Amino acid sequence: MTDTRIPPARAERPEAPPAEKAPRPSARDRGTRLLATLFLAPTIVGIVVFTVVPIVGSVVLSLFHWNVIDSPRFAGGSNYGAVFGDETVLVSFRNTLVFMVLAVALQLLVALALALTLTGRMPVWLRSVFRSAFFFPLVLSAASISVVMKYLFNQDFGVINWLLGFVGIAPVPWLTSENAAMATVVLVYVWQQFGFSFLLFVGGLNNIPKEIHEAAALDGATGLRKHLSVTLPLLSPTLLVASVVGIINALQVFEQPYVLTNGGPGDSTRTVVMVIYETAFEQLRFGEASAVGVLLFVLIMAVTALQFRLSRRFVHYQ
Repeated sequence: MTDTRIPPARAERPEAPPAEKAPRPSARDRGTRLLATLFLAPTIVGIVVFTVVPIVGSVVLSLFHWNVIDSPRFAGGSNYGAVFGDETVLVSFRNTLVFMVLAVALQLLVALALALTLTGRMPVWLRSVFRSAFFFPLVLSAASISVVMKYLFNQDFGVINWLLGFVGIAPVPWLTSENAAMATVVLVYVWQQFGFSFLLFVGGLNNIPKEIHEAAALDGATGLRKHLSVTLPLLSPTLLVASVVGIINALQVFEQPYVLTNGGPGDSTRTVVMVIYETAFEQLRFGEASAVGVLLFVLIMAVTALQFRLSRRFVHYQ
């Protein structure tokens, strides 16, 4: 027998509506985009010309031998081999890391302590005076400050030793002893730089709601306990920014050790940027100087990346 059953009709899919064409931007939108581009252009050009091009040029130059007088000669990786075999360069990296740890830790500690003090009970006018006084050294030239500090810390006729003499302390060789020289450079650097971290902390403390501190006080958290359990966790994003900027600046320190000690005594305060300057402009070995600069750039990027990696554990956003 012939099967006379009629197969079920297939459900027809509804046709998709035609895609709507994106509306053409109006003349006002095009003008807004053009205006934004014009405002951003100077910044973008500045970043490319003064940041990207020098970085690429340093990487390329690190592969050549060049003394400005003769034509560049391709060197491959020999400049990097010379850098790793130079004891002065290795000591400068060690000094820079030691300086970074001491300077950034002291800078953040001093700035945070002063910020906590000024956000307490204090007349508004007096608070403004202190803020201006703490920030003022930051706008001064690091070289001029270092020249003044070099006279203040002089072992023979410096004001610091003269004041210490009134309390019976013998003259301290601030700039001629290996241990004291590094400590002096750190103190001068922190004195000038802590104002930036101070303002960051003041802004961060002012953004913490007062209700949180009041609730913590009702729970019995006062004094140091309140700051450790409440203030620091809420201030951790600001602390991250201050530490990142502080470490980047500390790794590039130059003026203070160059003016105060000229890298001495010996090589106890010689930093990486000082080695770059001396190798390039005094010894005319621009290839090796560029290699040292590339290594410093890699170090800064690695330390910054590590900071952001570790920040996932201790940074708390509201």
